[in-house]
Amino acid sequence: MTAENVALVIGASGGIGAAVARRLLDDNRYSTVFCVSRAATPPSALAATPGLRWLPCSGSPEDIAAVRGELGDDVGRLARVVICSGILHAGDKGPEKSLEQLDPAWMQAVFHANSITPMLWLQALAKGLGRKQHCVIAALSARVGSIGDNRLGGWYSYRASKAALNMLLQTAAVELARRAPASKLIAFHPGTTDTALSRPFQGNVAAGKLFSPDFVAGRLLAVMDAATADGTLSYLDWDGQAITW
Repeated sequence: MTAENVALVIGASGGIGAAVARRLLDDNRYSTVFCVSRAATPPSALAATPGLRWLPCSGSPEDIAAVRGELGDDVGRLARVVICSGILHAGDKGPEKSLEQLDPAWMQAVFHANSITPMLWLQALAKGLGRKQHCVIAALSARVGSIGDNRLGGWYSYRASKAALNMLLQTAAVELARRAPASKLIAFHPGTTDTALSRPFQGNVAAGKLFSPDFVAGRLLAVMDAATADGTLSYLDWDGQAITW
């Protein structure tokens, strides 16, 4: 890669997203790092950093299309895309522990944030990817999205939304193998990271297994650097190990 490459971080004001953006901005292989967020302005850790392009976006289809328009021909220079957006809890809603707690409106909200929105971003970017363009695209998935690994139950909507995301990404990987064969898709499990998303659920995390956002960002980018285009989706954890589907 050369300094003519650009990177894109979606969800750049979250804990992992901001850490990924910081590392990319410090990497001289990238001339520009586009950062998409619901926040109107970047966090102080990123503000006024050379190479930063901050793009506020609500996540609606119309706003995604508008951001795609702002990216313009730079989509054809993308070397890294990281999709960090998603939800686990909001207000009094969170992971369901039993069937009695299932709520259709909450389920729809979780699926929209964790499954549909990442695919709308991929849809917006796909047409601009060149056949020889080595673009590695990673979306934050989760080990709890693994059907084979599910022995504890619970967390219905979150588990199912991540399993759905994995299937959607694998389907897209098959298509991109024809349209943009030098690209690569990764579903990445970051482990339990010390962010607002996991904070209510950190009490039972084993010693040494609560990771800092910067550590996770470093592991994610290392996994992306090691990736090769093979026409399939890789479902990997923070240590680069494959997760069962």
